Amino acid sequence: MSADDSQTVRPGSVAGEVSSAEPVHPRPPTPLPDEPPKKQRDDLVRRVPTAAVLVLGVGYIIVIGGYPYVATVLLIGILGQLEFYRLIEDKGARPLTGLGLGFGAAVIAVAYLGTDYLAMLLMTASLLFLMVAQLRKAQITESLASISGTFFGVFYVAWLLSHAVLLRFFYTSAGAWFDSGQLLALELHPESGIFFMFYGMAVLVLCDTGAYFAGRAWGRRKLAPEISPNKTIEGALGGLVTGTLGGLACKAAFDLFWPHLSAAFPWEAAIPIGIVISVVGIVGDLVESLLKRDAQVKDTGQLLPGMGGILDRADAPLLGLPVLYYLLLGYAFMRVG
Repeated sequence: MSADDSQTVRPGSVAGEVSSAEPVHPRPPTPLPDEPPKKQRDDLVRRVPTAAVLVLGVGYIIVIGGYPYVATVLLIGILGQLEFYRLIEDKGARPLTGLGLGFGAAVIAVAYLGTDYLAMLLMTASLLFLMVAQLRKAQITESLASISGTFFGVFYVAWLLSHAVLLRFFYTSAGAWFDSGQLLALELHPESGIFFMFYGMAVLVLCDTGAYFAGRAWGRRKLAPEISPNKTIEGALGGLVTGTLGGLACKAAFDLFWPHLSAAFPWEAAIPIGIVISVVGIVGDLVESLLKRDAQVKDTGQLLPGMGGILDRADAPLLGLPVLYYLLLGYAFMRVG
């Protein structure tokens, strides 16, 4: 055992039993071995049916909206937070899981029942409650890791994911910023959020898919070898192209079949926003890879065959959807300004 992995043992205790009074010493990250080609092929075979089910299921939920949509986002948020808290527990932290999950669910619910402003206020309140809750714990040596880890779980998973609710119900959330006349001038339809969610997911999913296949076909130069050794610059460029084209294809399909839903999003905005969202999606993927690398795990869970856990699939949308939401708000302000 190296000096970094050693822990203090209490006199008379069983060897390896760590004193609860000891401060948290997160383990250093260690390199994970690259997957062999056969393992990659097996994962790809398992990914295809899982991806088909996810695409059809998510598409259906986006279309029907309402409470089923919010309930689905809540479920994804809870499962994602649980996976995140397991990651930081593997590093030696002890998150306030119950409080974190409660505030995470509340943030998503407030995004639907209230506004994004109220959701941000709730985020502030969650931090205050977590600090007070930590004061009541007997051990204070773990306070920093416990509070910061729990709050980051609420922020990284729940608050970022709440923008999937704000986007789907964009007409309502934009109503907090614009009056009815401005909404009419923007050509926003009450169900325009269906298009915005399909557009965002098309860009992010196809960017991830394009990066995967472009990287396997032409990948030579590593993008971030210390974080994710399998990701390449060529793959990222391929993802950038396929993600942007996917967004344009989504815009074309809606203009052809459901033009009233995509009328508020002109073509001159589709290309630059598609590029930005693709880049953000790649960054989101790297961020989640960084967290997994630090926790010394390959996947955050095994819920999705061939794809890992919820966070393994939601990494790009967690950053991409909030950026899309604020870009849409900014573009709307420019049009009515």
